[in-house]
Amino acid sequence: MARARSVLRIGNASGFYGDRFAAVREMLTGGPLDVLTGDYLAELTMLILARDRLRDPSLGYARTFLRQMEECLGLAQDRGVRIVVNAGGLNPARLAEQLRELARCLGVPTAVAHVEGDDLLPRREELGLPDGLLAANAYLGGFGIAACLAEGVDVVVTGRVTDAALVVGPAIAHFGWTAADRDALAGAVVAGHVLECGAQATGGNYAFFAEHDVDRPGFPLAELHADGSSVITKHPGTGGAVTVGTVTAQLLYETGGPHYLGPDVTARLDSVRLTEEGPDRVRIDGVRGEAPPPTLKVGLNRLGGHRNEVVFVLTGLDIEAKAALVRRQFANALPPEARPAELRWTLARTDHPDADTEEAASALLRLTARDRDPAKVGRELGKAAVELGLAGYPGFHLTAPPGPGAPYGVFTAAHLDAKLVEHTAVLPDGRRITVPPAPVTGQVPAVEGELPEPLPPGPTRRAPLGLVLGARSGDKGGDANLGVWARTEDGWCWLAHTLTVARLRELLPETAELPVTRHLLPNLRAVNFTLTGLLGEGVAAQHRFDPQAKALGEWLRSRHLDIPEVLL
Repeated sequence: MARARSVLRIGNASGFYGDRFAAVREMLTGGPLDVLTGDYLAELTMLILARDRLRDPSLGYARTFLRQMEECLGLAQDRGVRIVVNAGGLNPARLAEQLRELARCLGVPTAVAHVEGDDLLPRREELGLPDGLLAANAYLGGFGIAACLAEGVDVVVTGRVTDAALVVGPAIAHFGWTAADRDALAGAVVAGHVLECGAQATGGNYAFFAEHDVDRPGFPLAELHADGSSVITKHPGTGGAVTVGTVTAQLLYETGGPHYLGPDVTARLDSVRLTEEGPDRVRIDGVRGEAPPPTLKVGLNRLGGHRNEVVFVLTGLDIEAKAALVRRQFANALPPEARPAELRWTLARTDHPDADTEEAASALLRLTARDRDPAKVGRELGKAAVELGLAGYPGFHLTAPPGPGAPYGVFTAAHLDAKLVEHTAVLPDGRRITVPPAPVTGQVPAVEGELPEPLPPGPTRRAPLGLVLGARSGDKGGDANLGVWARTEDGWCWLAHTLTVARLRELLPETAELPVTRHLLPNLRAVNFTLTGLLGEGVAAQHRFDPQAKALGEWLRSRHLDIPEVLL
């Protein structure tokens, strides 16, 4: 089969719904591009869009994108840049219609296509999905996007696809790949995973941020080749940095073991090779691909109930005793019939001894209440807290008056036979192209990387882990992912033997009773942990202080261990 020889330059201008609005214009004007992508969806975003759609069936898409196109659609056309985004959310057909109307108003001839079939809510009973769902969406792959682009369209809007599919689809269309080109597809998946979170690949949220100018990092782009290899870079003159470290950090973000499952291919993360090719240029190659699983991941969003929060400020001396008094008094003040199903107390010791400001002398005692009945997290809860005002601990006050409570969501993941999902590319003239599932699928074998030789014994010094290790963490439903990497081979030898599951439980006591899985990724000099259940019912349920585990890695890096002096 003939292959396109040219490099395909794909940029990213959004990592989430609410990312930098100006990034679309910055990417279109900053340098040459063939395709500009934007990722607007996340587990929490799908819940937000579902509630939008409940209020108005014509909504359910990322309205920010429409405003960005009002400003930049003509610019993209002038520069010959095609746009591929998942901003369609729960209503890609409606967003496509809105874009066509916008193009007519602007006088910019634009062919807009969309991809659908991910929305399984209308087929809930047929597919045996549970009752009470607000949204049920399968994670589609890149071949529907490719089918649209192969027809010459300018803009492709999708609903829920895998984040990497926004890059994989254009690469399939450009290079003519088929499902049999697994290594090439896997290489594009890895490049797509690096790009999907925008500036996280160019120094944003980076453990060693102080080493680079990250005041306003530019957005990343990938130079993709026909064999699936790529170079991650950014437009000249933009802030931030693209290094092996920043790319490693993003590769570890929200992944699990060596097998990165997708609808088009399973990418082997343990085969990835990263090479610094020059300033702000990191080559990715060597990626191997295997057959994808026979099922697709399905994200299920529902309302879990209602929650409320009251935060008591404890100042000065006797913090623990004051917190204990609040809990006793509150238990007595709340009538048994008004008690919520869940009451959770958390004391954050933000206080400092002999502090020079009142705020620095204060700790926060947070009460979180949950119940399916909104009344049980509403007026009675707030009343019980407020009535302690003149009868409680010295210095009693709250950060804010108690509110009425609010609904919270729950995200869970299911898996469905890919053959049951009607993946469809819808062209501007109304033609519909059915996209078949992967023709060959496979099961994922258990694979574990090999341990390196341990460092020889030597003197050590007690110090924070973050002096020698980087980390990046995030959420997958109710689970947390925590990737940790070393910057040198010696650091990798120490990391692999030192940061075991048992040691992680010691350093992060919150994980002591949770199932924890560790995977080795020697090529990346990294270990990756999955902490099952750390986030309860997911980000929308606000189960813990950091509900998306965004700072879990930084907590770990702040913990002290005896570190070999040769690494310091």
